[in-house]
Amino acid sequence: MTIRNFRLEDIDELVEILKNNNQYNFPEVDGPDAMKRVKNCNSAIFLVYERNSNVVGFIRGSYDGSRAMIHQLSILSEYQKNGIGKELVKKIINRFKRIGANTVSATITEQSYEFWKKIGFNKLEVFLVGNF
Repeated sequence: MTIRNFRLEDIDELVEILKNNNQYNFPEVDGPDAMKRVKNCNSAIFLVYERNSNVVGFIRGSYDGSRAMIHQLSILSEYQKNGIGKELVKKIINRFKRIGANTVSATITEQSYEFWKKIGFNKLEVFLVGNF
């Protein structure tokens, strides 16, 4: 098991993970071009989880100097419920703390709510989304 920084050669595997989990609805923010932009963003943290040299999950988020936000977590379905998501969340939170974040929020789906609740996140209904 290895948690490491995202590399450009991970893109195809990550897109497959997103498709596998029905999380590839907005390629403009989740697809290859977006992943490249995130990699080059100084405020972003983008981590992948490898098992036996295969990428099986990833997490990405950002910290703006005040707020840390996990934007996306995705694990191949056959590897879910094995602690991988929890490990990725723990790792990104530690990275956020090292750069000054006091709290971490997460963008989640209703389907993933129980996971986030189980690892200590509380639900706050405060965000709106606009497509411009």
